[in-house]
Amino acid sequence: MRVKLDENLGRSVFQVFRQEGHDTSTVFEQELSGEADSKIFAACLDEERVLITLDHDFGNLLRFPPSKSGGTVILEAPPSVSYSFLADLARMAARELKSRPVQGQLWIVQPGRIRVRLGLEE
Repeated sequence: MRVKLDENLGRSVFQVFRQEGHDTSTVFEQELSGEADSKIFAACLDEERVLITLDHDFGNLLRFPPSKSGGTVILEAPPSVSYSFLADLARMAARELKSRPVQGQLWIVQPGRIRVRLGLEE
């Protein structure tokens, strides 16, 4: 799966996705750090990549419609989170991406479960 990690995810999450066999790029690598969310979403659309993020703004279905995208995955973590907790969420998402489709969907990944929202029809 082709994924793009948002700037709020570090090296440990990058390693998780790479180890699970995903074609992984980052917002940082593409010098998109600090850019508007709309620009990051557009880059994912252009590159046909799933966006992986901690940013709940991408959960706004009207502003960032998953139906137009390869999918969006929000890792839901508390404000004070350990690297191991975040890596566990990332590992769960990375493994699920290999076995179930995400295109056109928004996933909220929480410990032990993934909530799925379908894109709004236009």
